[in-house]
Amino acid sequence: MDHIRKLLATYAYNILGSYEEAKDVVQDAYLKFSQTSHEAIENKKAYLIRTVINLSINQKKRQKKLVQHYPGQWLPEPIATEKADTVINRKEILSYSLMILLEKLNAKQRAVFILKEAFDYDHKEIAAVLNITEEYSRKIFSRAKQQLKEAATADSTIIPKDYLDKYIDVIYKADTQQLENLLQKDITIISDGGGKVTAAINPVSGRKAVMKFLLGVYKKFYDRKDIHIKKSNINHQPAILYYKDNKPVNCQVFDLEIGHISRIWFIRNPDKLQSL
Repeated sequence: MDHIRKLLATYAYNILGSYEEAKDVVQDAYLKFSQTSHEAIENKKAYLIRTVINLSINQKKRQKKLVQHYPGQWLPEPIATEKADTVINRKEILSYSLMILLEKLNAKQRAVFILKEAFDYDHKEIAAVLNITEEYSRKIFSRAKQQLKEAATADSTIIPKDYLDKYIDVIYKADTQQLENLLQKDITIISDGGGKVTAAINPVSGRKAVMKFLLGVYKKFYDRKDIHIKKSNINHQPAILYYKDNKPVNCQVFDLEIGHISRIWFIRNPDKLQSL
């Protein structure tokens, strides 16, 4: 059953927002599977999926408690979705914007939402996986949709091909006028250093503050010969990766609305950049 590891990791990652934790959950599921009589398991794939999802829900509850004491902002671990050999199934990976929104839900709401929206489960199937009634599954899904409705985001996947080239060029030249044209008035930057590297503890909001932050950070940390910049696609959204000595030191994921950048997420915690 090793051939479904990538699929199982995708279920776990979408619930947890952490690929490293997802790998541990999948490993625990296989261990449990190996210790169970296979003759008693009617559908081995369904058993593993059910085990992974329920282990992920439990782990997400523990993670939520730990995040309360996290130094600064906590962001989901980025996954490169342009790679043909990506570490987990690309198609079912949720967008980065949606991963951020899902943090508003509790673990069970998140699991129901993901099963319905990302994996096309019906409520009968969800009920079987989570050992709940179909009616309760519908109620959980409805509540989750309602909680996410107010914070709905635009589709960030459709952008001009040269948009990131333009952004990189503007930052490199410190062209404040052109940079201002790229940013929404109420743009926000959120950084995650995990207390291990330098990162803004609080969000930076507003065009002027963000412009100052972007140009200052680039000049101080990335305007160097030993830094290599690469365009990427992270969780189906445009992104820029900064590498030093062939190791990623910053992943910037962009959210665009009506042709302007509305949010940028800086993922700098080295533990969250390992898959890149």
